[in-house]
Amino acid sequence: MVKTYSKYEQTNAFGVVATATSNIVWTSEGVTQPGSKWPAGAGRAYVAANEEVLCWDIKKGELLSRWRDSSCTDEVTAICRSDVDPDVFAIGYSDGSIRIWDAQTGTVIISFNGHKSAVTILCFDSSGVRLASGARDTDIVIWDLVSEVGLFKLRGHKGQITGLHFIHPVTATNTETNDTVPELDTDQAFLLSTSKDALIKIWDVNTQHCIETHIAQSNGECWAMGVSLDGSGCITAGNDGELKVWSIDLPGLSNASSSLGEATDQRYLRERGTLYRQGKDRTLEISFNRRSNYIAIHGSEKAVEIWRIRTEGEVQKSLARKRKRRREKAKNELSKDAEEEADAGEEKANIADAEIGEVIVPFVTVRTAGKVRSISWMQSRGTKKLQLLVGTSNNLLDIYEVSQKGKAKSEESPEYTRTMSVELAGHRNDIRALALSSDDRMLASASSGGLKIWNVRTQNCLRTLECGYALCCAFLPGDKIVLVGTKDGEIELFDIAASSLLDKIDAHEGAIWTLQVHPDGKSVVTGSADKSVKFWDFEIVQEEIPGTKRTTPRLQLVQSRILKVSDDVLSVHFSPDSRLLAVSTLDNTVKVFFVDSLKLFLNLYGHKLPVLNMSISSDSKLIATCSADKNVRIWGLDFGDCHKALFGHDDSIMQIAFIPHPVDQEEKHIFFSASKDKVVKSWDGDKFEQIQKFKGHHGEIWAMAIARTGDFLITAAHDKSIRIWSRTDEPIFLEEERERELEGLYETTLATSLEDDGQVDEHSTEAVAASKQTISTLTAGERIGEALELGLTDLELVRDWEAQKLSKPNLAPPQRNPLFLALGNISAERHVLKTLAKIPAAQLHDALLVLPFSALPALFTFIAIWVQRQWNVTLTCRVLFFMLKTHQKQIVASRELKSALEAMRSDLRRTLGGMKDLIGFNIAALKFVSERVDEMGIVRLEDVEEAEGKSVKKRAFVDVA
Repeated sequence: MVKTYSKYEQTNAFGVVATATSNIVWTSEGVTQPGSKWPAGAGRAYVAANEEVLCWDIKKGELLSRWRDSSCTDEVTAICRSDVDPDVFAIGYSDGSIRIWDAQTGTVIISFNGHKSAVTILCFDSSGVRLASGARDTDIVIWDLVSEVGLFKLRGHKGQITGLHFIHPVTATNTETNDTVPELDTDQAFLLSTSKDALIKIWDVNTQHCIETHIAQSNGECWAMGVSLDGSGCITAGNDGELKVWSIDLPGLSNASSSLGEATDQRYLRERGTLYRQGKDRTLEISFNRRSNYIAIHGSEKAVEIWRIRTEGEVQKSLARKRKRRREKAKNELSKDAEEEADAGEEKANIADAEIGEVIVPFVTVRTAGKVRSISWMQSRGTKKLQLLVGTSNNLLDIYEVSQKGKAKSEESPEYTRTMSVELAGHRNDIRALALSSDDRMLASASSGGLKIWNVRTQNCLRTLECGYALCCAFLPGDKIVLVGTKDGEIELFDIAASSLLDKIDAHEGAIWTLQVHPDGKSVVTGSADKSVKFWDFEIVQEEIPGTKRTTPRLQLVQSRILKVSDDVLSVHFSPDSRLLAVSTLDNTVKVFFVDSLKLFLNLYGHKLPVLNMSISSDSKLIATCSADKNVRIWGLDFGDCHKALFGHDDSIMQIAFIPHPVDQEEKHIFFSASKDKVVKSWDGDKFEQIQKFKGHHGEIWAMAIARTGDFLITAAHDKSIRIWSRTDEPIFLEEERERELEGLYETTLATSLEDDGQVDEHSTEAVAASKQTISTLTAGERIGEALELGLTDLELVRDWEAQKLSKPNLAPPQRNPLFLALGNISAERHVLKTLAKIPAAQLHDALLVLPFSALPALFTFIAIWVQRQWNVTLTCRVLFFMLKTHQKQIVASRELKSALEAMRSDLRRTLGGMKDLIGFNIAALKFVSERVDEMGIVRLEDVEEAEGKSVKKRAFVDVA
């Protein structure tokens, strides 16, 4: 009989506040207080947490929602919120896909896939209908959210896209003169883009080409771009703290389309000057404040620089002051040359465009707790201070408040304070050790500087304690005390209930790499880099309370024995029957000693690099060792023979563990291994076979802990996340798992080979189709092909039967394909239409490209029927027009298709004409309704006044909207 195993699946991920892969977005939603219309909280922060997007209530530090698409395991790399519809968010992922999320329901509305590598930046236009995305593959794609398609792909940059911004010159100039916003049809849109190739480009979105290119940075890459709110200027930033300021000619851009045919050398971007930041690191983000004239700029270090844009009056004063100084200098020197220089300087100072250093000045530098990854301005009502939300690379969200007072004569910097932070839900540094309590309800996670106790079921952080650089930890019997071994060679004892440090013992001279509690629960063993293994007994001593004669019991660790070995100790492990102690050392060997006499029992040679961890099975018969040589070895504890060496992972294997107390006897030799290659694997120690691969982490896995009966295992990795993998009822068959792995391998190679095919002759054109073939589009295309093939034979069969039925009314219906009968006796044309309708709109074009030209006659046959019967006109037209555009040359040359299209034309014209009339009628009705609504909102008040000295009453009419 084939042996089955239980399948493990990821059920939870926690411990992450925000990852440094993406930017952060602040929104103002919150609960309003009674009697006030403004939100009471500090707003919400939307941040990336590996493959999820988390929404935090900043004031309470609570997690409000968690967005995770089960089909996507790639990291979030860009977040953008629509200004038009605040509930719509565009999220970019590291595989090049983009998902549009609805914040109200926490669901994906649309999925786009057009980039070959990670999306770096996203940007909505002013109407909220178009989305621009830039990626590492140097392409910019414009997406239409209404029709759910990629409009086109812009190529021209030679490096990763670092900045994107839509410019609408018509709306920008109109809002200055009057408040009328133009119709969307006449809306001009331009796209400003920067890239690591140090270029800044302006693209005309309507004509799909680049109209202007400048070199943005003089010293290497351009890393960020910020555009002012009115769109009249922008700042680009690169290495060495260099900032370049540009002015954008909006009136010139609005006339650009009319002068397109003429050979004009007009420049719409003009360089205004260069500024330099205090920090010399590369600038990562530039953000303009929406309400006041402040700009926040940060690099990769622990600081955010805030700059201020001076008002016109301030600039004039500054220039006048400089003029005065120049004159005084000239008087003192009393030379003709100096006077001439002063006059020249005066002339220069009168020019309206002063030097950019006079206009934009440094305001304050905010020092942060960690390296800054992203910033977002907050616009809270009721405060006059500037508020800045900062996401750092050490798993933290902070809010800083800066007073807006200008610099006084004393030149003191404005004060800033850290008012709120979201930090308790995760560690600042990588978790190095995990330990589960005896009832599997609590989890201890230890990192450099922090020990946290979690509730496993709810994933809430129960306690946060300060500790040294932790390397290993364990719960003591009773689950009230946690033991931590540190890099400094100290053992720290923490009381969980009292949240206090009970004791700190200088145990070793080197780092304590490993510790384990004896199976009887009365002692603990520690192994250190000082080449010794020490045994500690637990003793309860009565300690006097200072100032009184009373005593209180206290736990104390007393060293009982010491075992000296020839090299640094990396791991120690007791056998469950308490008979043996295995010690792994830096010389690649494992030595097994008798616990009672500490005599050497076995020497296990075989690993080529040091053994990092080991585990002994619950029946004390097998020992599994894992090493930095990427191998797992299974040894017998009776004679010390190596049963099997398995090539386990692609990197060092950090942890290995058997199930401590398996319920099922068949599971006693099942073990798990976790590695730096981001994967956890389960193995059968009897058959020496890999059972399952657990993929989910985005960084090296440092620690792993297994539940008592193997119901779940917990892993912690460099991506700051702690993940729980739970056992399910679903069985696993090894053959099926191998097949699934091979299929996955084939699909990935197929997808990459498809991507390469697209790069044939497209370097000459700037705008190309925004298509990308994936496995899902391939299968969708195959489904269409199958439906057409089956449908065409069925269509002919039914037509023949109907023709014969005219002469023989009692003719029995034909034997159709069982598929149509299974679908409720569906007609062939309806089945093909349903197949097309099931394909997501964003994937339809790519799926249709899979169809060969030979399938076109069959497709056009069905389209003719749909047009005639007016079925799903939108989809029908979309498929028809796309196929005509794609295969235009071949269709023109084919007589057969020409006649089919001629027959379809009149029907289509009539159908579309009817649709147009219907839509026009509906729009007119909606306009009429909106006018009535506006009228209802106007109230007429009659104000009766008595004229002076006369008893005549005047009525004045006032319209109050």
